[in-house]
Amino acid sequence: MGVSVEEFLALVAELPEVTQGYGSEWTSLKVSGKGFGYLWERTETVGLKATIEEQMALVAERPDVFEVQFTAGRFGWVVVHLAKIDRDELEELVTEAWRLTAPRKLVEAQGLDPTP
Repeated sequence: MGVSVEEFLALVAELPEVTQGYGSEWTSLKVSGKGFGYLWERTETVGLKATIEEQMALVAERPDVFEVQFTAGRFGWVVVHLAKIDRDELEELVTEAWRLTAPRKLVEAQGLDPTP
């Protein structure tokens, strides 16, 4: 179990139209100029956009893997500890964060439901 930083970045690279930006301590992940995730390589953690309900459920079920990052509007961001999650679950969370952010037409082109 566990996902390396390199594996996480490879997973993100599979999503369409993702761009990366670099801050002093993090890498931002965006689609169409809107953020859906952040990577902190030093701590091997990522922050991902989620619904508030999903954020609360993840943190309540496994607080050793997930932490509340912050809440903004109708979204709750969650911190994920890469060493404590398997690739399939992380892929699902990253795809959901991307889906919540990407333009409707791009989401539909991937065969995904565009409604949160």
